Amino acid sequence: MPSTLYDTIVCGLGGMGSATCHHLSKRGQRVLGIEKFDIGHSMGSSHGVNRIIRLAYFEHPKYVPLLRRAYELWRETEQSFGEQLLFITGSIDAGPEGSRIVDGSIASCEEHGLDHEVLSAAEINARFPGYNLPPGHAGILQPEGGFVASERAIAAHLSLAIAAGADIRAREALIDAEPTAEGGVRVRTEHGVYEAARLVITTGSWIEDHVPLLKGKAVPERQVLGWFAPKKPELFRLDRFPVSNALTEHGHFYQFPQWGAPGFKIGLYHHLNETGHADALDRTPNARDEAALRAGLEHYFPEANGATLRLAACSFTNTPDEHFVIDTLPAMPQVIYASPCSGHGFKFSSVIGEILADLAERGETRHDLSLFGAERLG
Repeated sequence: MPSTLYDTIVCGLGGMGSATCHHLSKRGQRVLGIEKFDIGHSMGSSHGVNRIIRLAYFEHPKYVPLLRRAYELWRETEQSFGEQLLFITGSIDAGPEGSRIVDGSIASCEEHGLDHEVLSAAEINARFPGYNLPPGHAGILQPEGGFVASERAIAAHLSLAIAAGADIRAREALIDAEPTAEGGVRVRTEHGVYEAARLVITTGSWIEDHVPLLKGKAVPERQVLGWFAPKKPELFRLDRFPVSNALTEHGHFYQFPQWGAPGFKIGLYHHLNETGHADALDRTPNARDEAALRAGLEHYFPEANGATLRLAACSFTNTPDEHFVIDTLPAMPQVIYASPCSGHGFKFSSVIGEILADLAERGETRHDLSLFGAERLG
């Protein structure tokens, strides 16, 4: 028999689940949060110090209203937690002239009236000497871009949730869930059975285990981040180097100024294209990983191409169109699930937590979710 009845159970306490617990508990709900690993673990998608946030969103203009709300919520969370989580550096989205990343960023800026500049590669290199973009490339500089301190953001959301009365439990994996006769949900974990009116599943790269209709459609992919000692550290300070995406002939790189850990941080989208079940992904970085990142340093950020300071593996969970999935189970509408990953989800976790709390509390939200329904995946 269940030991405690809750309003909502949240399974998976990374970026999205932690924010959901925060929003629900702030509204006075009885919340149980369950995490398979430790709180703030390194097995998923949210570790590695920080994550980029940007308004010039080349992926689709419909993301911009969600981003504006995400910024508001990050600042509210900072105030409640008493620690800065959102850092503004400006952002550059760069690539060959006419590429999706350039034209998409311009389209989002123009549709939503975002302050921005369109710069040539030579103009970017002159203004920000840490960059070495080739001729024929361009970039959109958007002054409100920056990064979120991702590990501290999870700590903030869960600390605030606990202070508001949430029951948070780590090292307790979800096994299964079934409907109750009353229209709620019964959840079984490794350590107990619990009942609630609603269940929110935000288990990241493990979501295919819990939402079978996402099997083969939310695909875990191995990623590796690197931190390298700059030859000229002054070029990569927080006040000198905007966060950026750079689409190049060597891949799509993303990078950060020095903050929170020694060195210049760089990653490569779809890294070595290694996919598989989340439990089978290799968590140990190797020489091939370093070589892939150094290709970006050598050609586009040569003054950061110094000694290796750290390599860390994480995971993306990619949908075929790389848009998020936020929906309910057809046979159990009291179960809400979200897999907003595809390598660009964390920045949204503050607002996705609000959305999931809305759906759990009243079955609807004011936010536009038309991009994110699971039916599009077939």
